[in-house]
Amino acid sequence: MVVRQRSSILRQALILISQPSNAFNAIRLIPPIWISHNFKALPHRHNRGIRKPTYEPELSTKVKYPMSNYVSTHRLSESNKSFVNQLSTVAIPSSVQEALADPRWKAAMNEEMKSLQKNETWELVECPPGKKPVGCRWIYTVKYKADGSIERFKARLVAKGYTQTYGIDYIETFAPVPKINTIRVLLSLAANLDWPLQQFDVKNAFLHGELSEEVYMDLPPGCMVSEKQCQKVCKLKKSLYGLKQSPIAWFGRFTKSMRAFGYRQSNSDHTLFLKKQHGKITTLIVYVDDMVVTRNDPEERKALQNYLSREFEMKDLGPLKYFLGIEVSRSSEGIFLSQKSMP
Repeated sequence: MVVRQRSSILRQALILISQPSNAFNAIRLIPPIWISHNFKALPHRHNRGIRKPTYEPELSTKVKYPMSNYVSTHRLSESNKSFVNQLSTVAIPSSVQEALADPRWKAAMNEEMKSLQKNETWELVECPPGKKPVGCRWIYTVKYKADGSIERFKARLVAKGYTQTYGIDYIETFAPVPKINTIRVLLSLAANLDWPLQQFDVKNAFLHGELSEEVYMDLPPGCMVSEKQCQKVCKLKKSLYGLKQSPIAWFGRFTKSMRAFGYRQSNSDHTLFLKKQHGKITTLIVYVDDMVVTRNDPEERKALQNYLSREFEMKDLGPLKYFLGIEVSRSSEGIFLSQKSMP
């Protein structure tokens, strides 16, 4: 009889709860004594919301979780061990003040500034009214050799392109890239006609781009100027890494130089340049600052290399090894391509 009465009360309470205006009446149907016997009391507030204690290591250094506690190098060769150990010997500066305190980083910054001044990247002017200069910052990297030893310290001045405004200090940003079908055709020609594949690289390619927009930039952090010039800004004449229009500015500059040397730009792939003379042909394809040249005219290849070295600062990388994510290996039997998927 008691069970039947309780079930009837609960049924009536559920019906009333479904109607928000009667929720209070539903609670009144349930006797207080029955509620106290059938529902456990909630714990006090001070017993809830307290996290269990977690493990906290004793921090004797800046490294919270040292890599040596989790990674072992016992399976690596001696050369690879040396390389891995060298990675943690040099700390990358987190600020300009920290970099200037180290003679090695300071020398790298001075070298970058000399390169920019030699290239006439900017001129110091008063900021025009209504113009907002773009910021800039230093990026520090360490270049290593194959044996793990340090090759050089590199500091690069990068513009804060994310502060640019479309239509004011940039318009176009797109620069063409090679089509994979064009790469296949060139490799097929080189394999079937036994043409050599030579690779070149342009040092600081984006710094050679010529700007058509009016872009102003703040003085580089740590740059020593006179008191009269402290309030001035840099009016950029050449492109800088980080600017939104840097890729297209560099490609336009390179295209202009190739056309001036007698090369014709392909209509099907704008990154392909061709020159035909005396029944011989030379082709060049460019991807940002990497170039691949194949031809059956050895004299033209030397003339092209000398011309590009006068126009830009070039590096001869020798026979083609790696281009556009494709590893190239050549033998007497042909050309082997490998495109390993990244993990």
